[in-house]
Amino acid sequence: MTHTHTNDIAGRWRALLAAEPGLRIREAAKRLGSVEAALLATRLDGESVIRLRGPWPEIVGKVGGLGQVMALTRNEMVVHERHGTYGELSLEGHVGLILGEDIDLRIFFGAWAHGFAVTEETRAGPRRSLQFFDAAGQAIHKIYATEATDREAFETLVAAYRDEDQSAAAVTLRPTPAKPAPLADSQIDADSLRAAWAALQDTHDFFPLLRKHKVAREQAFRLAGTEFAVPLENGSARRMLQTAAQDGLPIMVFVGNPGMIQIHTGPVEKLLATGPWFNVLDPLFNLHLREDGIASSWLVRKPSVDGTVTSLELFDAQGELVVSFFGKRKPGEPELSGWRDLAESLATPQAAA
Repeated sequence: MTHTHTNDIAGRWRALLAAEPGLRIREAAKRLGSVEAALLATRLDGESVIRLRGPWPEIVGKVGGLGQVMALTRNEMVVHERHGTYGELSLEGHVGLILGEDIDLRIFFGAWAHGFAVTEETRAGPRRSLQFFDAAGQAIHKIYATEATDREAFETLVAAYRDEDQSAAAVTLRPTPAKPAPLADSQIDADSLRAAWAALQDTHDFFPLLRKHKVAREQAFRLAGTEFAVPLENGSARRMLQTAAQDGLPIMVFVGNPGMIQIHTGPVEKLLATGPWFNVLDPLFNLHLREDGIASSWLVRKPSVDGTVTSLELFDAQGELVVSFFGKRKPGEPELSGWRDLAESLATPQAAA
């Protein structure tokens, strides 16, 4: 990133905000043909934006000392926000786990490249956050201070990991490499795929199964047949959330990107549609689902030693999984019958009426 580019982006961003006050940085970056991290780099002043150094697991491992915060993970179509206190981080290689009732994360630190402490001015006053990005400058995870956060501990953490180099030139970004095209359906041994799927003992073995058979996730759903995966209408997630809220049914909501998967477990209550977004707006959990960006929806059945595990999985136009829903369950327990009944009802003609 050159200074000329930085100065150009900074000026265009100021003009855009002057025309549209309150425009969110992600939308501004998209309008400017840029990325969030590049915009933040134009404001590295040691106060409103501070560049952080790693190691990233050390920072995340200390977030529990801040008390209650709000964790945010998103992709292009779904935003997942959860209030709570970070538990202990366990680490195996570049993969981290935080397992808690409120904050439940699967972290892929190999994708993490940049971190910032950010102060945004809002009507309610300054809003502080830690924000992490991949090598291309796309957001992976954000941690926002709340009224219940220990502000002194927050500032101490920022000071401890403040990078000596606060220049925009230090924020070097590189494009995300293009993903290899999936194999053609005719190149996949569908019979072998179905046999391996039928023999699953643990849902965590599903990703290795896909990798072994060199098949993309949505492609596997198409090839496996309706015994394992059933295409649904793209309004199915809204109907599922409405019924779950009405019945008080606890669910699990997984939202991820290449560097993070964030999970909510529990009921959903307050639902609201605003333009293209369908939202869960509960005190500790918010979900924002851009319904017009959902290209396909699937009811998926995976065998396990605990019985069939049923999920609702949504994909964007690029075939990327953007959100998946399950019934509340723990390993060693069968899934809730109420969840299975609800999920299966989405595939009935009545659900499409």
